[in-house]
Amino acid sequence: MMAGGSGTRLRPLTCDLPKPMVPILNRPIAEHIINLLKRHHITEVVATLHYLPDVMRDYFQDGSDFGVQMTYAVEEDQPLGTAGCVKNIAELLDETFLVISGDSITDFDLSAAIEFHKSRQSKATLILTRVPNPVEFGVVITDEQMRIRRFLEKPSTSEIFSDTVNTGTYILEPSVLEYLPVNEECDFSKDLFPLLLEKDEPMYGYIAEGYWCDVGHLDAYREAQYDGLYQKVKLDYAYEESKPGLWVGKNTFIDPTAKIEAPAIIGSNCRIGPRVNLEAGTVIGDNVTLGADADLKRPILWNGAIIGDEAHLSACVISRGTRVDRRAHVLEGAVIGSLSTVGEEALVSPGVRVWPSKRIESGATLNINLIWGQTAQRNLFGQRGVQGLANIDITPEFAVKLGAAYGSTLKPGTQITISRDQRSISRMVSRALIAGLMSVGIHVQNLEATSIPIARMVIPTLTVVGGIHVRVHPDRPDYILIEIFDSQGINISKGKEKKIEGAYFKEDFRRSQIHEIGNVGYPSQVMALYSTGFEKNLNIEAIRHTSSKVVIDYVYSVSGAVLPQLLAKFGCDAVVLNASLNQVSVSGSDREGLLTQLGHVVEALRANFGVQVSANGEQLILVDESGMPIRGEMLTALMVSVMLTAYPRGTVVVPVQASSAVEQIARRHDGKVIRTKANPTALMEGSQANPNVVLGGSGDMGFIFPQLHPGFDAMFCIAKLIEMLTVQERSLTQIRAELPRVCHKTYTVRCPWTVKGALMRHLVETHPNENLELVDGVKIVNPLSDSWVLILPDAGEPLVHIYGNSDDREWVDETLRKYRNYVQEFVEHEHGIEVPKLEAVI
Repeated sequence: MMAGGSGTRLRPLTCDLPKPMVPILNRPIAEHIINLLKRHHITEVVATLHYLPDVMRDYFQDGSDFGVQMTYAVEEDQPLGTAGCVKNIAELLDETFLVISGDSITDFDLSAAIEFHKSRQSKATLILTRVPNPVEFGVVITDEQMRIRRFLEKPSTSEIFSDTVNTGTYILEPSVLEYLPVNEECDFSKDLFPLLLEKDEPMYGYIAEGYWCDVGHLDAYREAQYDGLYQKVKLDYAYEESKPGLWVGKNTFIDPTAKIEAPAIIGSNCRIGPRVNLEAGTVIGDNVTLGADADLKRPILWNGAIIGDEAHLSACVISRGTRVDRRAHVLEGAVIGSLSTVGEEALVSPGVRVWPSKRIESGATLNINLIWGQTAQRNLFGQRGVQGLANIDITPEFAVKLGAAYGSTLKPGTQITISRDQRSISRMVSRALIAGLMSVGIHVQNLEATSIPIARMVIPTLTVVGGIHVRVHPDRPDYILIEIFDSQGINISKGKEKKIEGAYFKEDFRRSQIHEIGNVGYPSQVMALYSTGFEKNLNIEAIRHTSSKVVIDYVYSVSGAVLPQLLAKFGCDAVVLNASLNQVSVSGSDREGLLTQLGHVVEALRANFGVQVSANGEQLILVDESGMPIRGEMLTALMVSVMLTAYPRGTVVVPVQASSAVEQIARRHDGKVIRTKANPTALMEGSQANPNVVLGGSGDMGFIFPQLHPGFDAMFCIAKLIEMLTVQERSLTQIRAELPRVCHKTYTVRCPWTVKGALMRHLVETHPNENLELVDGVKIVNPLSDSWVLILPDAGEPLVHIYGNSDDREWVDETLRKYRNYVQEFVEHEHGIEVPKLEAVI
């Protein structure tokens, strides 16, 4: 029995199973073959194995439990082909033997075929059958005595000369193996049989009556299941027939209200819930649970599947141990690999294949194969745009669809910009996006490799309706981040994101005629436009006459190709590090190493300060004259102090979790603080919408100068800082010494998605309204001081972030401890453990 096939066309069913071990009516295909052999008194079986050989050996062992004697021959290094693997066991074959495929379903009369072989004194007899479409099989021509005269392996349509095909089952004499080389790959149809024909050895064809199905692809797999159920093929069933057309295993409970149409198979140890509907043609494996009101229309469920209440399965395959949650839909032809999860109310579209151990989020619509990534998400957009593993989640195919979805929400003939960082992966994704946009009639102004501040700034000047920027994620070098901008250069609103997601998941794409296909242009003077705005918003004379020396580390990004030109134009003394472009994204640890190196250079050169630029020109970390880094909340406070000193009574916009040092600094300068949601779009919108804003952002996200453009801009921030330090005649060390002393800490707790809403509601209900701020998350404040605690759900992960802020370090530590316990106990309570009451700690 040839059982070495990997079954590539049956993936994902064969990702963790060899093809002969794929179940038909709850038994491996190979077991059906063994049962056929037993019916014809063939009990000595040698199985040739290659792909995942232990699976078959562990199942059949010595064959005694199945009434046969099993021997195994494993092709260790490389497959030897259909004939080569048989040649490899020639010493075991000393009489007439049968070669049969372990991955087909048949009920041929093998005894009659063997008798025919012996009566003709044949050296090789091919068991043949007639099929309507012989294109996928080897076609055979015989004469009147059934001697084979011609055959052709898998002919094209124009080459078909018969409907009689080779089934891959042969009766052979041991002497024919002498024609085959040792330990070389060779095939019966391509090598041995043509040679026997050439040598005029007696080779016959036996046309068998009965059923035969080559289970070579997923459609054939489903067809074989249904044919077995409807008894078009003679198979031995794994269970007793409880009533006509219904086979049920042992220890299976079926609720009396369940409706079951025959024919159907239900395995052992199953639980069929109330009001379940099983249509004829359904196959259910062992240890399967069906929740109440589940609706099954001819699905094939493997062992251990769990189907939730009101789930809908239609002519699909659900593999071993997979869970389909409440109200999920898996439609015709879809295949879900083993140990996967389909979340509540998720929808898997027809024909979609999901590889093993994947998770489809609740409410998600999956209309493409899920192969490489771990998760099919409910939403495309996260907190900062569309992101995912490079060339795994974010692939060219995905980008084409995203471009078409975005373009379908715009009017035909409109223009957008597209830009990227310098890396090849970003170039690939941007080109795929361009193809999708063009396909729906959108014209593209391609800015190519451009820092993101420039990409944002030029959008209003190019008469475009928006833009896209593609880059390696600033925090995860293995991720791609795609951001979409509106006509002002701000990240699009949540409402616009939902429209794009709707078009993407529904595949509701506009199709343009040939003359409507979009064009691609390459605008000139982009750098000049940015330079003009840059100069307009700076005190150029102050910079020209500064004595400051600055060391700038560009960390191999495209901003290194822009800012040196601008600073040189103003005569600024800037020492440049790592300004060359690099295809490889710098890891977090390498970036920290470069930051340490930057500190040493600043000290050695006695520079006024150093800057490390990141996130394609959006973010930065400062280094003071002593080489100490300034980042995070300290950087936020420092920039607020610098800007409000220069622009007293100005307004600053910061995220909800920013330190209260911002308010304390604002009070010194009669300034105003506006807090926004903890995402970049909210910061950009808040900085644009409110009057008299002199600074927006934070040390973690970057800084916004709304007079220049609405986005984060580390390049302008550097120039502005040079200007401010020159005019104010202060050093970073002096400014830092003047900052308020505030303790600001954070702690992260895991919290399932399904618990987040209940947690937020419970926090609101258990704290006085006068102590609550609900800008984003739940902030519990002390109205008599700047002390507060913020519980903020993560937008992209099943996490909750807890921020504590106060002038009192002990208060922060105690508050974080209490609310960390509060969240952990609440999560446990939602999973059935009582949570003790927690008194308010503000």
